[in-house]
Amino acid sequence: MIKTIIFDFGDVFINLDKVGALENALLNFKLDSIPEDLTHINSLYEMGLMDTSEFVEFYESSFPDVQSDKILEIWNSILKDFPHHRLEFLKALSESKKYKLILLSNTNDLHIEFVKSYVPFFNEFQSYFDVFYLSHEINLRKPNPDIYEYVLKQNNLVAAETLFVDDLTENTTAAEKLGIHTWNIDPAKEDVTTLFETKKELFS
Repeated sequence: MIKTIIFDFGDVFINLDKVGALENALLNFKLDSIPEDLTHINSLYEMGLMDTSEFVEFYESSFPDVQSDKILEIWNSILKDFPHHRLEFLKALSESKKYKLILLSNTNDLHIEFVKSYVPFFNEFQSYFDVFYLSHEINLRKPNPDIYEYVLKQNNLVAAETLFVDDLTENTTAAEKLGIHTWNIDPAKEDVTTLFETKKELFS
């Protein structure tokens, strides 16, 4: 049934510290919660509708007491380790040639450049995918329906023959509305390497 597997990046392959990063931002920016204008700016940056210099300048002007290097440190603090066994899983999956493999990630230039600087096998990781979509490069982001429609159309995919793996419920719910099979993975309890055991009904 499944011919194509679409994977998210964060909390699927690379571990994230979403709670810690939020607490770090609130503490350093002296906020009780993230205001709507920051959320909007972050979304624009993820969609590549704002370049890095504009993004950093916005934070510098909004928080003049926080130095630019500290802003970058706060922004990248969400990124954690990339367990090597997940790379090995992806490598074996790629070499099996059984499925088309696509990465679909909401990310941004600062995060990707940071990951490249400390994950020595990032290029190898990327090479195992047939297509590698980063939100800031295609000007689309999850969970907006147009990003899933774009991937389906660009790759001539049949939704019913496609599985999407993502840790955020809003992202998998949006994909399901288009008829795509999903695995809403729980990074606290599950690991992507158990894909074929967890979703065995789709691969039998």
